[in-house]
Amino acid sequence: MVKVVVTGIGLISALGTGLESSWQRLIAGKTGIKLHQPFPELEPIPLGLINHQPSALKNLTQMVVTSALIDAGLLPPLVDCGVVIGSSRSHQASWEILAHQMHNEKKYAAQGRGENFQQSLYSTDKEGVCLADWLDTLPHMNAIAAARQIGATGVVLAPMAACATGIWAIAQAADLVQTGKCQRVITGAVEAPITPLTLIGFRQMGALATTGAYPFDSHREGLVLGEGAAVFVLESAELAKQRQAKVYGEILGFALTNDAYHGNSPEPSGKSAITAIKQCLDRSCLIPRDIDYIHAHGTATQINDRIESMVIQRLFPQKVALSSTKGATGHTIGASGALGVAFSLMALRHQILPPCVGLQQPEFDLDLVTAARQSLVKRVLCLGFGFGGQNTVIALASGNLDRAL
Repeated sequence: MVKVVVTGIGLISALGTGLESSWQRLIAGKTGIKLHQPFPELEPIPLGLINHQPSALKNLTQMVVTSALIDAGLLPPLVDCGVVIGSSRSHQASWEILAHQMHNEKKYAAQGRGENFQQSLYSTDKEGVCLADWLDTLPHMNAIAAARQIGATGVVLAPMAACATGIWAIAQAADLVQTGKCQRVITGAVEAPITPLTLIGFRQMGALATTGAYPFDSHREGLVLGEGAAVFVLESAELAKQRQAKVYGEILGFALTNDAYHGNSPEPSGKSAITAIKQCLDRSCLIPRDIDYIHAHGTATQINDRIESMVIQRLFPQKVALSSTKGATGHTIGASGALGVAFSLMALRHQILPPCVGLQQPEFDLDLVTAARQSLVKRVLCLGFGFGGQNTVIALASGNLDRAL
């Protein structure tokens, strides 16, 4: 079996505009969550914004892809490189702006000013959205844009699996390398989910917190939406060794399951999530006691944290160390698993477990990391669960940081 290693990481989050700055603030116990009012028609709410206003998906993608290539010591064009970039919301923000434009044009037409509609087809609003370019906002076009950015002409995939998207994308990329279809793949997930519809939708569900995100805390209120992205360079160990690349870690295995239980509620027994973890461990030739750290999904909602805790307790009776970083970054939806993988790889590199920021009174009998902890870390699991019953798990191992495995 071909070994798959990570040789570059690009990351941007509410914690910082780069991997190192985000990591340093994370292990210091800081949070990027603040009270914001990005839309005047909605009340202020805690959000994990990178800047004061919502970011554009296109800009985030360009930034993290560039950062990942620089970190890996690569320069475009990379003609034979695969691209697997996922997003749950993708260009939803642009579609909402376009819908708003269409609504306004109907009002103009009712007032006898329908000619404004034809003019708007070729005009660009302040957000850079033009109705004539609507094809560029289709869900898969962000992955296509990344391929164009690096000059890739091979495999391009654009997975979309709600909050499980990030790990699913990395798993698909790892499979491309393992099966010899590609020797190198750019992969990860990008999310710019701060839109009126997303905020109103989660509020209608009663899932949004009012003060902050506190995963696994007895007083947790719900999730806090955040924006962010994490993109990785995956290579065969042989290729990485040939070019003497640094290695963050190795992808040992992964698993994807779906319980199809409910549109937004996890299956109460956790059966499908348990199956995913067991499959991942088996494919990685590991047993539960081999795992030194788990990066949990940990959304800080009542039901998710409760069921996830039950699943972990059932499979890891020895109380493996775990944390969720969503109290620091907010819940970045489709990108959350990719951010989790990035922070897990940094834990492997620095032998430091990241804290569960915001956690003060744990509700569950787990070894929750409440402050950055120096620890021997060789193998980690990263969990991601999404609406519709999506369950993703990926196993990572430390590698030689100066030379490939």
